[in-house]
Amino acid sequence: MRFGAPLLAIALCLGSGACGPVPAAAAESVVAAPAAKRLAKESAGLKTAIFAGGCFWGVEAVFSHVKGVTSAVSGYHGDSEANATYERVSGGFTRHAEAVRISFDPAKVSYGDLLKIYFTIAHDPTQVNRQGPDTGPSYRSAIFPADSRQKALAERVIAFLKGKGVKVGTRIESGRFYPAEDYHQDYVRKHPHAAYVVVNDLPKIEALKRVQPDVDRADPVLVGAAGSK
Repeated sequence: MRFGAPLLAIALCLGSGACGPVPAAAAESVVAAPAAKRLAKESAGLKTAIFAGGCFWGVEAVFSHVKGVTSAVSGYHGDSEANATYERVSGGFTRHAEAVRISFDPAKVSYGDLLKIYFTIAHDPTQVNRQGPDTGPSYRSAIFPADSRQKALAERVIAFLKGKGVKVGTRIESGRFYPAEDYHQDYVRKHPHAAYVVVNDLPKIEALKRVQPDVDRADPVLVGAAGSK
């Protein structure tokens, strides 16, 4: 999953209704972006966000570096539990997407902030059923909203991007999330020298540090065996 999203005219319509352009971050060319505003005040307590954007290793790694994120778990979303195995999903035998379930504290990072990172750093939203070298529906760009507020906000961002001529391939879907096998959790941290990780995932983490140093954390949250098979 090579990270090299083109610089896009992206906006997060989060807050008063004013939408300002935010350049998307590419590993090779990163532009600082303003902090996202909230659409509405989020209630207290941990919340959940689920995003699919290609191989879950890199997406998980990016969000595990975000302040306010308490957990980032790789898994499968969009089909049954019986079929939620890496062999079947990667082989194209199911309707799952490789996804990441994020638990976050809205007092420290908003859903709008996470959306901004998702669209500008975690993956390339213009690619359909692929991310870099990884191809197939399981690598699609998709958002799985936890409630009506998240759905409305995601729809608003996608509509704005399309209105600006950006060919967004991101879909909004429903379904259940199933944690992936243990060996997929914290994969980037455990295998920082693997060729795939060096080429496709580490540049995303560096992009986060450059684009949004205010949200980057030096001690990424770890999953370990918790929440995985």
